[in-house]
Amino acid sequence: LPYMKIVPLQVWRLMVAYALMMAGTSLMVLIAGIIGTQFAPSPGLATLPVALAIVGVALSTLPTGSLQNRFGRRKVFISYGFLAVTAALLAALSLVNKSFGGFCFAAILMGWSGAAGHQYRFAAMESVPAELAPRATSVLLFGGILAAAVGPDIAVRGQYLLATEFAGSYLLLAVVYALGIILISFYRETCSGSNTQTLQGRPLVEIMRSPVVVLAVAASAVGYGVMSFVMTASPVSMHEHAGHDMQATKWVLQSHIAAMYLPSLIYPWLYSRFGYQRLMWAGVTALLLCLLIGSVNTEFIHYWLTMVILGVGWNFLFLSGTNLLRYGYRDEERFKVQSFNDFLVFSIQATASLSSGWFLYHWGWQGVLSASAPLVFVFALLAWFSGAFKVQLKRQS
Repeated sequence: LPYMKIVPLQVWRLMVAYALMMAGTSLMVLIAGIIGTQFAPSPGLATLPVALAIVGVALSTLPTGSLQNRFGRRKVFISYGFLAVTAALLAALSLVNKSFGGFCFAAILMGWSGAAGHQYRFAAMESVPAELAPRATSVLLFGGILAAAVGPDIAVRGQYLLATEFAGSYLLLAVVYALGIILISFYRETCSGSNTQTLQGRPLVEIMRSPVVVLAVAASAVGYGVMSFVMTASPVSMHEHAGHDMQATKWVLQSHIAAMYLPSLIYPWLYSRFGYQRLMWAGVTALLLCLLIGSVNTEFIHYWLTMVILGVGWNFLFLSGTNLLRYGYRDEERFKVQSFNDFLVFSIQATASLSSGWFLYHWGWQGVLSASAPLVFVFALLAWFSGAFKVQLKRQS
């Protein structure tokens, strides 16, 4: 697209590094639940490793923000990269030793390191002038398409690489993480100001009372919550319960992750034409549509359509929330607001992922889909009745 030509090289580097560091997420979603069915002490705990990876992200967000405030983004990005390599190697070792507890701990560490990867989007926004921020986040999230290809591919390629099934997948993941460390080492911070700025500015409580901030956080949280709740359950439901083979399950997951990020290519154009408000409503509509389609049947096409539309809905809500958030804080408040936003968003995601396996075990795929709808409706009511949001959003769009 023509607008990509004016995005600086640093954003492109961040995009590729994001793809490499986020490959572990798509890998975990595809195989961690299947691994859980083999090693977990109870079928209801099969998706626990996937959920714990997301819990690791939620637990890490606030400490990550404090570390970035003290040491800067680059040092934190590199340090967390080495933590990711360690986590992948520990996961492989745990599978060889048939240690479900060790595998769960590795999942937490993998999630903890992933909190830095999620901060890449803010680093990309800070690398360009304010008017180009939607384009920078669009390019950055395009890296998710590469992650969608890399993660599941190395999961399948490494499945029988070693004597223990899937242990080789995590060895390959460690190599991918190492490449990400090399690439992120070229990152240079461009945002002006002292690293101690987070100690200044308005109190966080005051900032979080802003209607714009409330809707920005809510959009990202609902997008991630519903997406994670359904996505965590889908590989187990599709492969273990509905009897679809591994290749079909892999294709659905890769299609879902591609659908999460492909709309990023046209998001800047959509934003300039329709604004945040209409894109948020489009995201709500997509989520409700995917829940409806998924409830019809468990054929391959229904899983595929459900997961693809789910990805599109996530994209519209998450990108809108991310770009809207920047209107709610000053430069000196960026680290604490960004990290607190991610803490809330990924806490919701972790809760959704933790409960997904339990819902799937007790009420099946239909129960997972039915339980997702109330969260979407709550957000729709919040957006509809927030008059202050509509006024401020219209002005900013």
